[in-house]
Amino acid sequence: MDTFKTLEIKESVFENNNIQADLLRDELKQEKVFLLNLMSSPGSGKTTTLVRTIETLKDEMNIGIMEADIDSDVDAHTIAQTGTRVIQLHTGGMCHLDADMTRQGLSGLNIDKLDLAILENVGNLVCPAEFDTGASKNAMILSVPEGDDKPLKYPLMFSIVDVLLINKIDAIGFFDFDLEAVIHRARKLNPNITIIPISAKTGEGIGEWADWLRNQTRLWNQS
Repeated sequence: MDTFKTLEIKESVFENNNIQADLLRDELKQEKVFLLNLMSSPGSGKTTTLVRTIETLKDEMNIGIMEADIDSDVDAHTIAQTGTRVIQLHTGGMCHLDADMTRQGLSGLNIDKLDLAILENVGNLVCPAEFDTGASKNAMILSVPEGDDKPLKYPLMFSIVDVLLINKIDAIGFFDFDLEAVIHRARKLNPNITIIPISAKTGEGIGEWADWLRNQTRLWNQS
């Protein structure tokens, strides 16, 4: 007969994080701050997309950015050049942010008078998908050079996001990338997902993306 106790640590960690995430969402709703959790692989164009987004919306919204990385502050410097409020978050080697880390980031960012806060999560398609950050909505970027098989390889990520941005669409002619296959695979996992092809380089699709953010921010404040 076993004389020791077994603890399901992972389940316990997720359960506590989900509670904290719900509390954070409630607080953000009271403050009328829409928080977007933006995820992707490294090199997909998250920071460049954020710069385009800021340029499009900065005259109508107060925006704050949280840049999460295991190390370095390169991306925060890039965002700072836009004049937008930004803070760098170092995860101490962790490959994701959870609700408590996000709360700490928001405190450091100071959400007073913000309409839109965006968390650029750590770059990978595994860990960030497992942890609820307390965000109002989840978004991810898939870039054309990564290939059209990513929904098959990382189904959890595609199933938990509200919007998928397919970036670097201007380079689609140079890669073996089947756009319709990605759309079909993503919608099979997540029938309610919004899919927007964009090019952060040329600006293609950024207007539609900005409209999605405008609409979601408005709905968040009205609900």
